[in-house]
Amino acid sequence: MRLGVLDVGSNTVHLLAVDAHPGARPLPAHSHKAELRLAELLDGGAIGEEGIERLVHTVADALQAAEDKGCEEVLSFATSAVREATNADMVLSRVKAETGVELTVLTGEEEARLTFLAARRWFGWSAGKLLVLDIGGGSLEIAFGIDEEPDAAVSLPLGATRLTAGLLPGDPPDPQDVKALRRHVRAEIARVVGEFSRLGPPDHIVATSKTFKQLARIAGAARSGEGLYVQRVLSRSSLVGWVPKLAAMTVEQRAGLPGVSPGRARQLLAGALVAEGAMDLFGAEELEICPWALREGVILRRLDHLPTA
Repeated sequence: MRLGVLDVGSNTVHLLAVDAHPGARPLPAHSHKAELRLAELLDGGAIGEEGIERLVHTVADALQAAEDKGCEEVLSFATSAVREATNADMVLSRVKAETGVELTVLTGEEEARLTFLAARRWFGWSAGKLLVLDIGGGSLEIAFGIDEEPDAAVSLPLGATRLTAGLLPGDPPDPQDVKALRRHVRAEIARVVGEFSRLGPPDHIVATSKTFKQLARIAGAARSGEGLYVQRVLSRSSLVGWVPKLAAMTVEQRAGLPGVSPGRARQLLAGALVAEGAMDLFGAEELEICPWALREGVILRRLDHLPTA
């Protein structure tokens, strides 16, 4: 069957259509995305009228794309930007009334667990104990375990868009703001490190999300055009070298780096500070980029509940 998954995130609204059946890996058939930046459209904690109208229009477009591509079912969910909006119920009601789409709002822990499932399926049992890091627009998810369900999973309010909008004004940002954000990020991550440390060291540390992919790319990893199955890694030493360079750059200069899209150039520094802090506090000298993330986790979980024939 052809399944669609509609991800209303803090940065983008992304429809991924895949051909899938139980027991087989989902094969991407079509991708439709629009940069909405809901995290930047919050007004006093609520999504304003402009943001709601743009969200409704974008969801309707994605639904039409799913129909055009023959999706039999569309799994629709929203993450931190909608989850934390003070008017979330009203936003969800508007989307349903005007598009017919009922968005499921995932908790941060659910995001972490589904992303972990995707990473486990990608790397397999031979990877042993996995530590999975995922930097989104609104939050950082961390999960650890040896099975398909992690033994520990947390979500922290350390998304790259959120931090940039709230704590990194200026282009380039003021060095004191960068230092303050670095302290804030590390203090937040340090609060949960002990919960993971008691479970023992991981055998393999992996990362998902566009932020990690872009950081790995500017540090020398293979281009996305070289395919999913090329191993891509990010070393802490490379990242430590890049952070001050990114801090000194303007948004336009960052957008000129390999693999960095203009729409995400502004938030790349905040993402790098989160990545650096997580790798340092968890003792990760190197991590591997996982091509699968939350959307694939949602699809895999749905396939697990389909009859096998």
